[in-house]
Amino acid sequence: MKIIKKQLIPLFVLFLLFFNLVAIPLGSNNGLSLAQTTSSIPECAEQKLDRTQCEEYLKNKINEKQGEKKTLSSQIAVMDNQIKLTEYRIAATEGQITDLVLDIDTATKKISGLETSLNSLIEVLINRIVATYEVGTIQPLGILLTSSDASDFMSRLNYLKRAQEHDKKLIYETQQAKVDYSNQKTIFEDKKKQIEILRLQLEEYTRQLERDKTNKQTLLEVTKNDEARYQRLLQQAQAERAIVFGGGTETYVRDVNQGDSIGSIASRSISPGCSTGAHLHFEVQKNGSVQDPNGYLKSVSYSYSYSSESYGYYGTINPTGDLPWPLNEPITINQGFGSHGYAKTFYSSGSHAGIDMDSSSSTVKSIKAGKLYGGSYSCTNGKLYYAKVVHDDGLTTWYLHMIPN
Repeated sequence: MKIIKKQLIPLFVLFLLFFNLVAIPLGSNNGLSLAQTTSSIPECAEQKLDRTQCEEYLKNKINEKQGEKKTLSSQIAVMDNQIKLTEYRIAATEGQITDLVLDIDTATKKISGLETSLNSLIEVLINRIVATYEVGTIQPLGILLTSSDASDFMSRLNYLKRAQEHDKKLIYETQQAKVDYSNQKTIFEDKKKQIEILRLQLEEYTRQLERDKTNKQTLLEVTKNDEARYQRLLQQAQAERAIVFGGGTETYVRDVNQGDSIGSIASRSISPGCSTGAHLHFEVQKNGSVQDPNGYLKSVSYSYSYSSESYGYYGTINPTGDLPWPLNEPITINQGFGSHGYAKTFYSSGSHAGIDMDSSSSTVKSIKAGKLYGGSYSCTNGKLYYAKVVHDDGLTTWYLHMIPN
């Protein structure tokens, strides 16, 4: 019997050594399995990315948005220069129009003056013709007798002839000047019309540039918002990963029973990290995968913080489970779980991973017995405080934006 025992002891030792060797890699896989657990961030969960892949994905999206932002900023700068150049062209065109208006006004006045002069000259010419006719009816002897001498006689006859020729020439020149000014006025008016058309085209071009610039600026703001959103999501992903790996200063608090108080909702001034305002984000995970809380929570008295017209945008709830809610009734729903308009707008995956809620009482309660952990994570805009309760059968409930106790 002793011999048998002596033979069994080494075998037993070998068994223990073998068991430990096998157990070590199994235990070491815990960290790896956490890293490979699908991220609870909707955009990453939709693509079935694990936590590490999610961080890389969000970093790439941030770089992408930063590149788009630079491109849009450059395009807006180019448009600003185009608008300035076009405004200068419009100003120069308006100057040309002003000069042409003055030229047209001057030509109009010249034409008016020439018409007056022409009428006067015609009247003088008519009078001279009448005088010549009257002289022509007088007998040469009469002209001779009234002249002081022969030279005076010839001078008087030549004067009338030269006067008529001069008047005809002056009338012709005045008429030609009037025609020239009329033609010049027509040219000015045609040029003015062309420049006015150019001005209208430039003004329309400027308006189009302004519209394009406004669209680019709107797109730039959207891109900036997208970048900020991805920055926040990256913070959440990093916080989630840090929390999972114990980097969120997470500590065990105590064992709790169903309905026990585990803390209270924090105001944004106390817990601003990765938050848009005071509320409780409640999330359920089963073996690291996001679950629909409606399947766990029972029906209670609740209302929405938005009107029925916004149900499709912010989502609704339909609790069908048997577990109590983490807040006291009546409960106010700020955002539902799953796919809805708000989630589709702000998450490319189009899905919200939990239920955002509030209540007249800030007390937060555990929906089921388990081990309570409190934690925090430093975001760029402050601390994110949270609690989690680890239940049996792989269930974990998360309570974000609250102070555990």
